[in-house]
Amino acid sequence: MTQNLNIVPFVSVDNMMKLVLTVGIDTFLTELADTIEEDFLRWESFDKTARIASHSQDGVIELMPTSDGQLYGFKYVNGHPKNTRQGRQTVTAFGVLSDVGNGYPMLLSEMTILTALRTASTSALAAKYLARKDARSMAIIGNGAQSEFQARAFKAILGVDHLRLYDIDPQASLKCQQNLKAQGFKITICESAEEAVEGADIITTVTADKQYATILTDNMVGPGVHINAVGGDCPGKTELHGDILLRSDIFVEYPPQTRIEGEIQQLSQDHPVFELWQVMAGRIEGRRTDRQITLFDSVGFAIEDFSALRYVRSKLSATGLYAELDLLADPDEPRDLYGMLLRCEASMEGRATALTQDA
Repeated sequence: MTQNLNIVPFVSVDNMMKLVLTVGIDTFLTELADTIEEDFLRWESFDKTARIASHSQDGVIELMPTSDGQLYGFKYVNGHPKNTRQGRQTVTAFGVLSDVGNGYPMLLSEMTILTALRTASTSALAAKYLARKDARSMAIIGNGAQSEFQARAFKAILGVDHLRLYDIDPQASLKCQQNLKAQGFKITICESAEEAVEGADIITTVTADKQYATILTDNMVGPGVHINAVGGDCPGKTELHGDILLRSDIFVEYPPQTRIEGEIQQLSQDHPVFELWQVMAGRIEGRRTDRQITLFDSVGFAIEDFSALRYVRSKLSATGLYAELDLLADPDEPRDLYGMLLRCEASMEGRATALTQDA
């Protein structure tokens, strides 16, 4: 990549799609999960803070920052469920990765597609530690923009090959089935959430409406199930009945954030939960028995986005799938920023004079 100080590599939506397809979707999801796991294993080296959220009646806009002392990353992301009625995405995002030593950005990237990929990779990575080893069937309740990514990640990382789909909009389930028809899944479209969870080893809830909802009731969850609760991601939004939480061993990314935004906002602040990174590091057990109910209360955390940006940057030199963005001022003399402006003015006047003479 270029060494010009004014240039920052920029990965557009078009280049992100080409990068994912060049690497291969399954390979991308698997390698991204490996990168997330690497960073979770050095969890204690990161700055950690709950995301900075600006809520409105229509949705939320958030900043998600973190640093490992060498690199700094943040993501800008929104969540506006009504957007689909206007032909817009519910979630959009972009992110920046910077050098802590000099503060210069090293990467600017779209993260709408990348967030879907990192969420799916994180979900499957958690399930690798928490689901039964023989888990091969998954119910996906909510078949919107995230559903296919979840399915691909669970197949690539865990071998899940049977999907049971349900959405309040049947067209969403048909869309998901059509998009995945060539990927080797057995797909069953169900008429209710209750039907979808029948016989499922893993239940993924990934709905969009920002409200207290009961997508899963206690009677729908049997022994040995792993629940991948993805949809709850802000105050006032849940998907699971509280009784399910009381029967489950609950695993989270960063408790101070999850207690505000996740399913566990329904519980007391002292209700015991387990941090996923500690399971990966072998400090605590994840799944202990085949009858245990495990719940990954996923809200998304900044370290996962940091990992995603770090992974994307590692692929750019070999693929060239980025643009050179003239983002930073680079005067000949660092202290003479105003002089840079004057030189630009002189250049503009010179071009104007030349055009006048040519005319």
